[in-house]
Amino acid sequence: MPPAQEVEVKLRVSDLDSLTRKLIASGFKLVTPRTHEMNTLYDFSGGRLRSRGEVLRIRKYGEKWTVTHKTKGSAGKHKSRMETETKVEDGEALAHIFEALGLAPSFRYEKYRAEWGDGEGHVVLDETPIGNIAELEGPPEWIDRIAKALGIKESQYITQSYAQMFYAWCEQTDSKAREMTWDEIKK
Repeated sequence: MPPAQEVEVKLRVSDLDSLTRKLIASGFKLVTPRTHEMNTLYDFSGGRLRSRGEVLRIRKYGEKWTVTHKTKGSAGKHKSRMETETKVEDGEALAHIFEALGLAPSFRYEKYRAEWGDGEGHVVLDETPIGNIAELEGPPEWIDRIAKALGIKESQYITQSYAQMFYAWCEQTDSKAREMTWDEIKK
């Protein structure tokens, strides 16, 4: 699959049920019900990919595996970057290949995700160890229109990655967790 331009914003969500009702009232349909997702980011020693603003990720979403590469993007009101993603038959085998090539896991994060769509863009509702977060992904005009319809102000937009949000959360809460997983947060 050729690279695609990913445009998105994240939002903190205090009430998932209320947001779900607003999505239904706005004509959104459930694309994927609440499903567990585990993400592992890979990098070379010294953090070469991270220093270039790139992400290499293996994701297990339910029973499905994908591998994704994201380029360094730009963040204005919306976060925008090129993304190449493809399905993988066996994510554990791919992890062994990455490690044989000198890549190592650099960060893991998990969540429960439900995906909603309206034919133009997607809204995902993520339950994470650091709180509930929604992502609006689609054309910039669509993001702004849907945010307004859902009662979300542009001042609430977040353009950080999950890793950046996690490290900020650790600093705010004085947490010693090293990964955004429920087991690690409980320590």
